[in-house]
Amino acid sequence: MSQSASQDNSAVGSVGVVESRRMRLYDADDPLRLDSGATLAPVDVEYETYGRLDAEAGNAVLICHALSGDAHAAGLHAAGDEKPGWWDTLIGPGKGFDTERYFVICANVLGGCKGTTGPQSVNPATGKPYGLDFPVVTIHDMVTVQKRLIDRLGVRRLLTVCGGSMGGMQALEWSVSYPEAVRSAIPVASTYRTSPQSIALNEVGRQAILRDPNFRRGQYYDGAAPNAGLSLARMIGHITYLSDQSMHEKFGRDLRHRKAYGYDFEPEFAVQTYLHYHGERFTKRFDANSYLYITKAMDYFDLSQGYPSLRKSLARAAGCKFLFVSFSSDWLFPSYQTREAANALRNSGIDVTFVELQSDYGHDAFLLEVGEMTKIISAFLGYLGGVRP
Repeated sequence: MSQSASQDNSAVGSVGVVESRRMRLYDADDPLRLDSGATLAPVDVEYETYGRLDAEAGNAVLICHALSGDAHAAGLHAAGDEKPGWWDTLIGPGKGFDTERYFVICANVLGGCKGTTGPQSVNPATGKPYGLDFPVVTIHDMVTVQKRLIDRLGVRRLLTVCGGSMGGMQALEWSVSYPEAVRSAIPVASTYRTSPQSIALNEVGRQAILRDPNFRRGQYYDGAAPNAGLSLARMIGHITYLSDQSMHEKFGRDLRHRKAYGYDFEPEFAVQTYLHYHGERFTKRFDANSYLYITKAMDYFDLSQGYPSLRKSLARAAGCKFLFVSFSSDWLFPSYQTREAANALRNSGIDVTFVELQSDYGHDAFLLEVGEMTKIISAFLGYLGGVRP
Protein backbone atom coordinates (compact mmCIF):
# COMPACT_ATOMS: atom_id res chain seq x y z
CA MET A 1 0.00 0.00 0.00
CA SER A 2 1.46 3.35 -1.00
CA GLN A 3 1.34 6.23 1.42
CA SER A 4 0.63 9.91 0.86
CA ALA A 5 3.15 11.03 3.48
CA SER A 6 6.70 11.42 2.27
CA GLN A 7 9.53 9.40 3.77
CA ASP A 8 11.42 12.55 4.81
CA ASN A 9 10.83 12.61 8.54
CA SER A 10 13.86 14.75 9.27
CA ALA A 11 11.81 16.80 11.72
CA VAL A 12 11.61 14.68 14.86
CA GLY A 13 8.13 13.25 15.30
CA SER A 14 6.86 14.63 12.00
CA VAL A 15 5.39 12.69 9.09
CA GLY A 16 6.99 15.30 6.85
CA VAL A 17 5.42 16.75 3.71
CA VAL A 18 2.10 15.10 2.91
CA GLU A 19 -0.25 15.04 -0.03
CA SER A 20 -4.04 15.20 0.03
CA ARG A 21 -5.80 12.81 -2.32
CA ARG A 22 -9.31 12.63 -3.72
CA MET A 23 -11.29 9.53 -4.63
CA ARG A 24 -14.70 9.14 -6.29
CA LEU A 25 -16.76 6.73 -4.21
CA TYR A 26 -20.27 7.05 -5.69
CA ASP A 27 -21.55 7.94 -9.14
CA ALA A 28 -24.85 8.17 -11.02
CA ASP A 29 -25.00 4.40 -11.48
CA ASP A 30 -24.27 3.80 -7.80
CA PRO A 31 -25.50 6.82 -5.81
CA LEU A 32 -25.14 7.37 -2.07
CA ARG A 33 -28.45 6.74 -0.31
CA LEU A 34 -28.86 9.12 2.62
CA ASP A 35 -30.78 8.79 5.87
CA SER A 36 -33.18 11.48 4.63
CA GLY A 37 -34.24 9.25 1.74
CA ALA A 38 -32.45 11.42 -0.82
CA THR A 39 -29.70 10.13 -3.09
CA LEU A 40 -26.46 11.91 -3.93
CA ALA A 41 -24.05 11.46 -6.83
CA PRO A 42 -21.31 11.89 -7.63
CA VAL A 43 -19.57 11.76 -4.24
CA ASP A 44 -15.86 12.44 -3.94
CA VAL A 45 -13.85 12.28 -0.72
CA GLU A 46 -10.62 14.08 0.16
CA TYR A 47 -8.26 12.15 2.43
CA GLU A 48 -4.71 11.80 3.67
CA THR A 49 -2.78 8.79 4.92
CA TYR A 50 0.35 8.50 7.04
CA GLY A 51 2.50 5.39 7.56
CA ARG A 52 2.06 2.06 5.78
CA LEU A 53 -0.60 -0.61 5.80
CA ASP A 54 0.94 -3.88 6.96
CA ALA A 55 0.70 -7.17 5.08
CA GLU A 56 -2.28 -8.32 7.16
CA ALA A 57 -4.05 -4.94 6.78
CA GLY A 58 -4.47 -4.95 10.54
CA ASN A 59 -2.76 -1.73 11.62
CA ALA A 60 -5.14 0.86 10.16
CA VAL A 61 -6.37 3.74 12.30
CA LEU A 62 -9.10 6.15 11.20
CA ILE A 63 -8.99 9.69 12.60
CA CYS A 64 -12.28 11.63 12.43
CA HIS A 65 -12.22 15.40 12.56
CA ALA A 66 -14.36 17.91 14.45
CA LEU A 67 -16.70 20.56 13.03
CA SER A 68 -14.11 22.88 11.52
CA GLY A 69 -11.45 20.26 10.75
CA ASP A 70 -10.53 18.50 7.54
CA ALA A 71 -8.44 15.65 6.14
CA HIS A 72 -5.14 17.41 6.89
CA ALA A 73 -4.53 15.92 10.34
CA ALA A 74 -0.71 15.76 10.36
CA GLY A 75 2.43 16.92 8.61
CA LEU A 76 2.88 19.84 6.22
CA HIS A 77 1.52 20.41 2.73
CA ALA A 78 4.77 22.09 1.71
CA ALA A 79 8.17 22.58 3.26
CA GLY A 80 8.12 25.81 5.22
CA ASP A 81 4.40 25.75 6.04
CA GLU A 82 3.83 27.59 9.30
CA LYS A 83 0.97 25.39 10.50
CA PRO A 84 0.91 21.57 10.42
CA GLY A 85 -2.18 19.35 10.38
CA TRP A 86 -4.74 19.91 13.12
CA TRP A 87 -3.71 16.84 15.25
CA ASP A 88 -0.04 16.82 14.32
CA THR A 89 0.82 16.67 18.03
CA LEU A 90 -0.66 13.16 18.23
CA ILE A 91 0.11 11.71 14.79
CA GLY A 92 3.66 10.88 13.71
CA PRO A 93 6.72 8.79 14.56
CA GLY A 94 6.81 8.12 18.29
CA LYS A 95 3.57 9.98 18.97
CA GLY A 96 0.25 8.66 20.28
CA PHE A 97 -0.65 7.39 16.82
CA ASP A 98 2.82 6.20 15.91
CA THR A 99 3.11 6.21 12.13
CA GLU A 100 6.04 3.80 12.33
CA ARG A 101 3.54 1.25 13.64
CA TYR A 102 0.15 2.33 12.33
CA PHE A 103 -1.41 3.26 8.99
CA VAL A 104 -3.34 6.42 9.82
CA ILE A 105 -6.19 7.72 7.65
CA CYS A 106 -8.14 10.97 7.89
CA ALA A 107 -10.89 12.11 5.51
CA ASN A 108 -12.89 15.30 5.13
CA VAL A 109 -16.53 14.62 6.02
CA LEU A 110 -19.48 14.55 3.65
CA GLY A 111 -20.88 18.07 3.49
CA GLY A 112 -17.48 19.60 4.16
CA CYS A 113 -15.65 22.22 2.14
CA LYS A 114 -12.14 20.77 1.88
CA GLY A 115 -12.44 18.48 -1.12
CA THR A 116 -15.23 16.11 -0.12
CA THR A 117 -18.60 16.61 -1.81
CA GLY A 118 -20.60 19.32 -0.09
CA PRO A 119 -22.85 22.33 -0.75
CA GLN A 120 -20.17 24.20 -2.72
CA SER A 121 -19.72 21.24 -5.09
CA VAL A 122 -21.28 21.43 -8.55
CA ASN A 123 -24.83 20.09 -8.77
CA PRO A 124 -24.87 17.99 -11.98
CA ALA A 125 -28.55 18.88 -12.47
CA THR A 126 -27.84 22.63 -12.72
CA GLY A 127 -24.14 23.00 -13.42
CA LYS A 128 -23.93 25.39 -10.45
CA PRO A 129 -22.93 24.91 -6.80
CA TYR A 130 -25.60 23.08 -4.77
CA GLY A 131 -26.02 25.73 -2.10
CA LEU A 132 -29.16 24.87 -0.14
CA ASP A 133 -30.13 22.29 -2.78
CA PHE A 134 -27.55 20.01 -1.18
CA PRO A 135 -29.42 17.33 0.83
CA VAL A 136 -29.23 17.38 4.61
CA VAL A 137 -26.80 14.73 5.84
CA THR A 138 -26.24 12.93 9.15
CA ILE A 139 -23.28 11.62 11.10
CA HIS A 140 -24.33 8.15 9.92
CA ASP A 141 -24.15 9.35 6.30
CA MET A 142 -20.64 10.66 6.91
CA VAL A 143 -19.57 7.30 8.35
CA THR A 144 -21.14 5.43 5.42
CA VAL A 145 -18.87 7.37 3.07
CA GLN A 146 -15.85 6.69 5.30
CA LYS A 147 -16.65 2.97 5.26
CA ARG A 148 -16.54 2.86 1.49
CA LEU A 149 -13.24 4.76 1.50
CA ILE A 150 -11.77 2.26 3.96
CA ASP A 151 -12.91 -0.61 1.76
CA ARG A 152 -11.32 0.98 -1.30
CA LEU A 153 -8.05 1.41 0.59
CA GLY A 154 -7.96 -2.32 1.23
CA VAL A 155 -8.66 -2.15 4.96
CA ARG A 156 -10.82 -5.04 6.13
CA ARG A 157 -10.98 -4.05 9.78
CA LEU A 158 -9.80 -0.90 11.54
CA LEU A 159 -7.61 -1.29 14.59
CA THR A 160 -9.33 1.78 16.01
CA VAL A 161 -11.36 4.81 15.02
CA CYS A 162 -10.73 7.97 17.03
CA GLY A 163 -11.89 11.55 17.06
CA GLY A 164 -12.58 14.52 19.28
CA SER A 165 -15.88 16.39 19.57
CA MET A 166 -17.86 15.66 16.37
CA GLY A 167 -15.07 13.23 15.52
CA GLY A 168 -16.01 11.25 18.64
CA MET A 169 -19.60 11.08 17.39
CA GLN A 170 -18.31 9.48 14.21
CA ALA A 171 -16.22 7.01 16.21
CA LEU A 172 -19.31 5.96 18.19
CA GLU A 173 -21.36 5.70 14.99
CA TRP A 174 -18.73 3.40 13.51
CA SER A 175 -18.97 1.11 16.53
CA VAL A 176 -22.72 0.54 16.17
CA SER A 177 -23.11 0.75 12.37
CA TYR A 178 -20.06 -1.33 11.39
CA PRO A 179 -19.00 -3.27 14.51
CA GLU A 180 -17.52 -6.02 12.36
CA ALA A 181 -15.19 -3.50 10.72
CA VAL A 182 -13.66 -1.89 13.80
CA ARG A 183 -11.82 -3.47 16.74
CA SER A 184 -12.00 -0.42 18.99
CA ALA A 185 -13.18 3.17 19.28
CA ILE A 186 -11.69 6.18 21.07
CA PRO A 187 -14.29 8.96 21.44
CA VAL A 188 -12.68 12.06 22.97
CA ALA A 189 -14.56 15.06 24.44
CA SER A 190 -17.74 13.83 22.80
CA THR A 191 -21.23 12.50 23.43
CA TYR A 192 -23.66 9.80 22.30
CA ARG A 193 -26.33 12.43 21.57
CA THR A 194 -26.34 16.18 21.13
CA SER A 195 -27.84 17.98 24.12
CA PRO A 196 -30.52 20.70 23.93
CA GLN A 197 -27.88 23.23 24.99
CA SER A 198 -25.61 22.28 22.08
CA ILE A 199 -28.52 22.33 19.64
CA ALA A 200 -29.44 25.81 20.87
CA LEU A 201 -25.90 27.08 20.40
CA ASN A 202 -25.75 25.57 16.91
CA GLU A 203 -29.04 27.23 16.01
CA VAL A 204 -27.82 30.68 17.01
CA GLY A 205 -24.75 30.20 14.83
CA ARG A 206 -26.86 29.07 11.88
CA GLN A 207 -29.25 32.00 12.25
CA ALA A 208 -26.31 34.39 12.14
CA ILE A 209 -25.44 32.95 8.72
CA LEU A 210 -28.99 32.64 7.39
CA ARG A 211 -29.78 36.27 8.26
CA ASP A 212 -26.65 37.69 6.68
CA PRO A 213 -27.79 39.79 3.66
CA ASN A 214 -25.09 38.15 1.54
CA PHE A 215 -26.38 34.62 2.18
CA ARG A 216 -28.84 34.71 -0.74
CA ARG A 217 -30.29 31.27 0.04
CA GLY A 218 -26.84 29.75 -0.17
CA GLN A 219 -26.11 30.90 -3.73
CA TYR A 220 -23.38 33.39 -2.87
CA TYR A 221 -20.45 31.74 -4.67
CA ASP A 222 -20.44 34.26 -7.53
CA GLY A 223 -20.36 37.28 -5.23
CA ALA A 224 -19.83 38.47 -1.69
CA ALA A 225 -19.97 35.65 0.88
CA PRO A 226 -21.93 35.88 4.16
CA ASN A 227 -18.74 36.46 6.12
CA ALA A 228 -20.34 38.59 8.83
CA GLY A 229 -22.71 35.76 9.71
CA LEU A 230 -20.07 33.04 9.49
CA SER A 231 -17.67 35.09 11.62
CA LEU A 232 -20.33 35.57 14.29
CA ALA A 233 -21.14 31.84 14.24
CA ARG A 234 -17.47 31.05 14.78
CA MET A 235 -17.23 33.56 17.64
CA ILE A 236 -20.12 31.81 19.39
CA GLY A 237 -18.42 28.48 18.84
CA HIS A 238 -15.13 29.68 20.27
CA ILE A 239 -16.82 30.68 23.51
CA THR A 240 -18.03 27.10 23.95
CA TYR A 241 -14.55 25.69 23.34
CA LEU A 242 -13.02 27.54 26.29
CA SER A 243 -13.68 27.33 30.02
CA ASP A 244 -14.24 30.08 32.56
CA GLN A 245 -10.82 29.33 34.07
CA SER A 246 -9.03 29.33 30.70
CA MET A 247 -10.62 32.69 29.82
CA HIS A 248 -9.40 34.17 33.12
CA GLU A 249 -5.90 32.84 32.54
CA LYS A 250 -5.71 33.70 28.84
CA PHE A 251 -7.39 37.11 28.84
CA GLY A 252 -8.49 38.29 32.28
CA ARG A 253 -9.92 41.79 31.85
CA ASP A 254 -6.92 43.00 29.90
CA LEU A 255 -7.39 45.71 27.32
CA ARG A 256 -5.90 45.33 23.85
CA HIS A 257 -4.63 48.35 21.86
CA ARG A 258 -5.87 50.73 24.58
CA LYS A 259 -4.67 51.84 27.99
CA ALA A 260 -8.08 53.00 29.19
CA TYR A 261 -11.74 52.43 28.38
CA GLY A 262 -12.82 54.03 25.12
CA TYR A 263 -16.48 54.46 26.10
CA ASP A 264 -17.61 53.22 22.70
CA PHE A 265 -18.53 49.88 21.12
CA GLU A 266 -15.23 49.01 19.49
CA PRO A 267 -13.64 45.73 20.67
CA GLU A 268 -11.25 46.69 23.46
CA PHE A 269 -10.99 43.77 25.91
CA ALA A 270 -8.47 41.11 24.94
CA VAL A 271 -11.19 38.46 24.85
CA GLN A 272 -13.19 40.57 22.38
CA THR A 273 -10.31 41.09 19.98
CA TYR A 274 -9.51 37.36 20.24
CA LEU A 275 -13.05 36.45 19.15
CA HIS A 276 -13.08 38.96 16.31
CA TYR A 277 -9.70 37.78 15.06
CA HIS A 278 -10.68 34.10 15.00
CA GLY A 279 -14.09 34.86 13.51
CA GLU A 280 -12.56 36.78 10.60
CA ARG A 281 -9.82 34.20 10.13
CA PHE A 282 -12.41 31.41 9.91
CA THR A 283 -14.14 33.07 6.95
CA LYS A 284 -10.95 32.69 4.92
CA ARG A 285 -10.88 28.90 5.21
CA PHE A 286 -14.44 27.65 5.71
CA ASP A 287 -17.72 27.72 3.80
CA ALA A 288 -20.86 29.09 5.42
CA ASN A 289 -23.10 26.46 3.82
CA SER A 290 -20.89 23.67 5.15
CA TYR A 291 -21.22 25.19 8.63
CA LEU A 292 -25.02 24.94 8.31
CA TYR A 293 -24.99 21.34 7.14
CA ILE A 294 -22.40 20.01 9.55
CA THR A 295 -23.98 21.59 12.63
CA LYS A 296 -27.37 20.20 11.53
CA ALA A 297 -25.84 16.73 11.28
CA MET A 298 -24.57 17.15 14.84
CA ASP A 299 -28.05 18.20 16.02
CA TYR A 300 -29.57 15.00 14.63
CA PHE A 301 -26.99 12.77 16.29
CA ASP A 302 -28.60 10.50 18.90
CA LEU A 303 -27.52 6.87 19.09
CA SER A 304 -30.37 6.04 21.48
CA GLN A 305 -33.09 7.13 19.05
CA GLY A 306 -35.37 4.26 18.05
CA TYR A 307 -34.22 1.98 20.88
CA PRO A 308 -35.90 1.31 24.24
CA SER A 309 -32.73 2.32 26.07
CA LEU A 310 -29.21 3.55 25.46
CA ARG A 311 -27.91 0.17 26.63
CA LYS A 312 -29.95 -1.64 23.95
CA SER A 313 -28.66 0.76 21.32
CA LEU A 314 -25.00 0.48 22.27
CA ALA A 315 -25.23 -3.31 22.61
CA ARG A 316 -24.84 -3.29 18.80
CA ALA A 317 -21.16 -2.53 19.44
CA ALA A 318 -20.53 -5.95 21.00
CA GLY A 319 -16.99 -7.08 20.25
CA CYS A 320 -15.63 -3.54 20.07
CA LYS A 321 -13.38 -2.18 22.83
CA PHE A 322 -13.68 1.43 23.97
CA LEU A 323 -11.49 4.14 25.41
CA PHE A 324 -13.50 7.23 26.42
CA VAL A 325 -11.63 10.42 27.28
CA SER A 326 -13.34 13.48 28.77
CA PHE A 327 -12.10 16.68 30.38
CA SER A 328 -13.13 18.15 33.72
CA SER A 329 -13.74 21.71 32.44
CA ASP A 330 -15.52 20.79 29.18
CA TRP A 331 -19.01 22.29 29.43
CA LEU A 332 -19.91 21.77 25.76
CA PHE A 333 -19.75 17.96 26.07
CA PRO A 334 -19.41 17.48 29.84
CA SER A 335 -18.04 14.31 31.41
CA TYR A 336 -21.42 13.06 32.63
CA GLN A 337 -22.49 12.53 29.01
CA THR A 338 -19.41 10.38 28.40
CA ARG A 339 -20.06 8.40 31.59
CA GLU A 340 -23.61 7.64 30.44
CA ALA A 341 -22.32 6.01 27.26
CA ALA A 342 -19.50 4.20 29.08
CA ASN A 343 -21.87 2.81 31.73
CA ALA A 344 -24.39 1.66 29.11
CA LEU A 345 -21.65 -0.25 27.30
CA ARG A 346 -20.37 -1.81 30.54
CA ASN A 347 -23.90 -2.95 31.35
CA SER A 348 -23.89 -4.78 28.02
CA GLY A 349 -20.68 -6.58 28.95
CA ILE A 350 -18.51 -4.55 26.59
CA ASP A 351 -14.85 -3.76 27.36
CA VAL A 352 -14.72 -0.06 28.34
CA THR A 353 -12.05 2.25 29.73
CA PHE A 354 -13.15 5.71 30.86
CA VAL A 355 -10.66 8.47 31.71
CA GLU A 356 -11.53 11.98 32.86
CA LEU A 357 -8.52 14.27 32.61
CA GLN A 358 -8.25 17.28 34.86
CA SER A 359 -7.78 20.29 32.61
CA ASP A 360 -8.56 24.00 32.62
CA TYR A 361 -8.68 24.21 28.82
CA GLY A 362 -12.37 23.38 28.40
CA HIS A 363 -13.53 21.61 25.24
CA ASP A 364 -10.31 22.59 23.45
CA ALA A 365 -8.41 20.28 25.80
CA PHE A 366 -8.67 17.47 23.25
CA LEU A 367 -6.32 19.52 21.07
CA LEU A 368 -4.09 20.82 23.86
CA GLU A 369 -3.58 18.11 26.51
CA VAL A 370 -1.02 16.37 24.33
CA GLY A 371 1.14 14.71 26.98
CA GLU A 372 -1.65 12.94 28.84
CA MET A 373 -3.46 12.03 25.63
CA THR A 374 -0.31 10.47 24.20
CA LYS A 375 0.19 8.29 27.29
CA ILE A 376 -3.42 7.12 27.36
CA ILE A 377 -3.74 6.40 23.65
CA SER A 378 -0.37 4.65 23.43
CA ALA A 379 -1.27 2.42 26.38
CA PHE A 380 -4.67 1.57 24.91
CA LEU A 381 -3.26 0.69 21.48
CA GLY A 382 -0.59 -1.40 23.21
CA TYR A 383 -3.35 -3.23 25.08
CA LEU A 384 -5.10 -3.97 21.78
CA GLY A 385 -1.84 -5.44 20.54
CA GLY A 386 -1.55 -7.66 23.57
CA VAL A 387 0.86 -5.44 25.50
CA ARG A 388 -0.59 -4.62 28.91
CA PRO A 389 -0.10 -0.97 29.96
